[in-house]
Amino acid sequence: MKPIRLLSAVALFVTAMCLAFHPAFAAEPVFPPGVRVGMTPLVGLSRAKSFVGFETEDQSVKVLVTELPAEAYGEVMNAFKANPAGVGGIKPESIETTAGVAYYTSENARDGITNVRRYSMILPGGTFSGYVAVQVPENASKIYTDDAVRQMFASAAIRKEVPVEEQLGLMPFKISALSDFKNIRTLAPGAAIVLADGDETTGFEAAPFMVIGIVGATPTQPEDRGRFAQQAATTIPGVRDARITMSEPLRIDGMPGYETRIDATSGKDNTTVTVVQWLRFGGSTSLRIIGSAPRDQWTKAFPRFRAVRDGIQPRG
Repeated sequence: MKPIRLLSAVALFVTAMCLAFHPAFAAEPVFPPGVRVGMTPLVGLSRAKSFVGFETEDQSVKVLVTELPAEAYGEVMNAFKANPAGVGGIKPESIETTAGVAYYTSENARDGITNVRRYSMILPGGTFSGYVAVQVPENASKIYTDDAVRQMFASAAIRKEVPVEEQLGLMPFKISALSDFKNIRTLAPGAAIVLADGDETTGFEAAPFMVIGIVGATPTQPEDRGRFAQQAATTIPGVRDARITMSEPLRIDGMPGYETRIDATSGKDNTTVTVVQWLRFGGSTSLRIIGSAPRDQWTKAFPRFRAVRDGIQPRG
């Protein structure tokens, strides 16, 4: 064998051994669209079609990836330390990830008539907790073993931000104007999105912010729209001592809509806020746009809210 071929063979051998003994380095973490939690999926897993995460082609093996409130990780960690033996025969395990120490459990269960192996992992994300749930049917357990799932869990990683275009691309509508809001965050990928000047650390309520999403209901008769709008306004999360100051119909982008305004208190610091809710009716769903600003910032915030509202279009 010539020297150059010998060196090439050695290089290939070393590379193969590195991949064999350090599988986490075989591929970069994959982040499902819209979330800040990612991992190196096991062979045979690809992006899921009907949920956020990964699945096999036959959809039998599922890996759900999502975000939970920041305090969820601490609660699990404290429970682990208080009772390391677990509960009901389910013993929690710890594992090192690039995000820090994660905790996971594994158990046998049933999905209908199918025997399955279920795994759950929680890991720290700073301002949130990452959560991963895995389900493996019995007929796939020889491939997707406990050790294999643990290897995948060990590859978990956190990214600081989800690119804005990635988040917007998941929504069922287009947003062409962001009105210089500093932070964009999906509450649930493809379901609702927040535009805010504040952030998760300081809280959104102390500065102007918006929440935009689809409501899976709409009044069947035009005369019911006012009542529907006012009922929806009473369900806005985080507001207290709410008082409706105005509620009237209007056209939004040529479609029937309703504007409702509220004076209320919001947030842990009891910020006095003015809130506007716009509903744009059409088909079997309604577009819901909420804008909230501290009372002393309302005059400057309202034109920004309206610019975002007027820039929302159906996705073709």
